[in-house]
Amino acid sequence: MKNFLIMIFLGCLVQASVVAQNTSQWRGPGRDGIYPESGLLKSWSAEGPALLWHFDGLGTGHSSATVTADRIYTAGTLEGIGYLFCFDFEGHLLWKVPYGEEWTESWPGVRSTPLVSNGKIYQLSGLGKLLCRRADNGAFIWSVDVLKDYHGPNIKWGVTENLLIDGNKLFCTVGGADSNVIALNPDDGSLIWKSKGRGEASAYGSPALVKLANRHLLVLHTAKSILGMDAADGKLLWSVDQPNAWSVHANTPFFHEGYLYCVSGYGKGGVMLKLSDDGGSVQEVWRNTNLDNRMGGFVVLHGKIYGSDDGGKAWYCLDWKTGVSMYSEKITGKGNIISADGLLYLYGENGEIVLADPLMDSFKKISSFKVPFGTDQHWAHLVIGSGRLFVRHGGSLMVYDVRKK
Repeated sequence: MKNFLIMIFLGCLVQASVVAQNTSQWRGPGRDGIYPESGLLKSWSAEGPALLWHFDGLGTGHSSATVTADRIYTAGTLEGIGYLFCFDFEGHLLWKVPYGEEWTESWPGVRSTPLVSNGKIYQLSGLGKLLCRRADNGAFIWSVDVLKDYHGPNIKWGVTENLLIDGNKLFCTVGGADSNVIALNPDDGSLIWKSKGRGEASAYGSPALVKLANRHLLVLHTAKSILGMDAADGKLLWSVDQPNAWSVHANTPFFHEGYLYCVSGYGKGGVMLKLSDDGGSVQEVWRNTNLDNRMGGFVVLHGKIYGSDDGGKAWYCLDWKTGVSMYSEKITGKGNIISADGLLYLYGENGEIVLADPLMDSFKKISSFKVPFGTDQHWAHLVIGSGRLFVRHGGSLMVYDVRKK
């Protein structure tokens, strides 16, 4: 009996571990642009890595790929309607389902990347419709119109949030005066809590989850502020002023060893905050306006912050502790950045993808290639999974083999 109980206990631990890891989301497992891949190519041919397959019928949009152990998901807009797409790793389209009207005004198309967790897929449209479907076959489970039901205004360029889940809570920034941020039950969409925040509009950003010893902290941008909330009940613990010219704060905050870095574009730049042990307060440490990335994100490696500025002047390396600009270089056009296996992957808005080595005093441009398919803006963030590089450009999804042979 004792051995039987031990086996059950160990089985529960394994199951809990699998569930904890069963989330595929925006900018990787930590929402920080770092992908835990190894054994990747250290250089490419002049044409780039081998193209395994591409699909050219996604429609308009900037949704990245969401990669699980055996499936690939993304979203696109066709004739004003948003669709979720599901592929296998060989590039076969397994299913495509509509989820309703999508954003068709300035910079039209899907803005957000699907979130997959525990067998369900969640998508937030540019018009504020949040829906949940089965990840295996796309069957409908529930939907909520967060702007209508929770009285939030849409913003100039449409809702652009990449959803975040923490156990039994799915978070969404509504931007209303009363329901500024909400937590929903991911199984049925029912309300768990709502917070007034500072009553500001949403700001195109995607929240981060900071896991402290005795609290999970939700950190996000609204139109003029950085907010820190208790993820359990939505209580606003602190806020920091962070206004810019267009109330656009599209990058996800990053936490590391007691410090929190947040960066915005339009010349505002980044701020480093020291978080108290209990997450209840912050103190400003430094600001840097050189790296003022608007929506391309950044990565942190070996005590350095890497990313491009909003004006396209250069890509920067900042010291994590001091905010001092260590070096800068116009290695490609401004854009988004991820990292895997110790190297940087840069995707410029000029359509160039660069493999770079972050040296002590410069970026070493190892290899590069031009994206061959798709139209319009090069805004979708790169993704790496199972030794493959996923590139979205407008209506095209391209999958490259970046594994060492």
